Amino acid sequence: MVREQYTTTTQGTSLERPENQYVYKIGIYGWRKRCLYLFVLLLLIILVVNFALTIWILKVMWFSPTGMGHLRVTKDGLRLEGESEFLFPLYAKEIHSRLDSSLLLQSTQNVTVNARNSEGEVTGRLKVGPRMVEVHSQQFQINSKDGRPLFTVDEKEVVVGTDKLRVTGPEGALFEHSVETPLVRADPFQDLRLESPTRSLSMDAPRGVHIKANSGKIEALSQMDIKLHSSDGMLVLDAATVCLPKLVQGTRGPTGSSQRLYEICVCPDGKLYLSVAGVGSTCQENSSVCQKST
Repeated sequence: MVREQYTTTTQGTSLERPENQYVYKIGIYGWRKRCLYLFVLLLLIILVVNFALTIWILKVMWFSPTGMGHLRVTKDGLRLEGESEFLFPLYAKEIHSRLDSSLLLQSTQNVTVNARNSEGEVTGRLKVGPRMVEVHSQQFQINSKDGRPLFTVDEKEVVVGTDKLRVTGPEGALFEHSVETPLVRADPFQDLRLESPTRSLSMDAPRGVHIKANSGKIEALSQMDIKLHSSDGMLVLDAATVCLPKLVQGTRGPTGSSQRLYEICVCPDGKLYLSVAGVGSTCQENSSVCQKST
């Protein structure tokens, strides 16, 4: 722009216009103006691109007033639909699945669930690895649907609360120490064996031990002695036939006995032997069988 100079003169006078006049230009011209327009155009392009990217991200991530993608924010907490991957630890008070589907926790290494106290210390840990499941806690308990404890483990004892404990292994159950139980029973048509390979087998009960076989026989095998001892009472063998096939034969009874009847005699040391029965007792304290035992 050119600033114009105005001069006032009176009539009849003439003024000479000065030769050297200073002209001032206001504004941006030339390459500066073109750069400014180009910069403004570039800003508009960046603004449009950012706006388009924002709209595209909102559409791809499924942003909505209630959440993002499969994640929904409800009054009860966060609801996640479908499968999700967590790259870092997840902290939550409660995790549960939908009523019509199961909850699946999957990892390429292991799945670890920790419980912490108010000070941040781990009080319980459940670790599911590729080969083993580890539980670190003061007590481990499995409950039924109605809340009844089925299996409880702590530092002092293991409690099985079911009505029946079934061991299906071919080698049975191995106990290194004593076992306390009200009933030991085998499956139908299967043999029940109580065995101690290198030590003795003892069964104690304050009100008696009952051994019963509904079908079949009962065998007691030992490499050494089998002792049936009653501290207060008597030993009763109640059966239609009691067979002692390997008892030694003692002295014969009086001659002329027509019936083949035998009498079981007991030596002072408790050894049994057979003697042919007579009119009276044929047991002799100084029998040859008892003398051999001494």
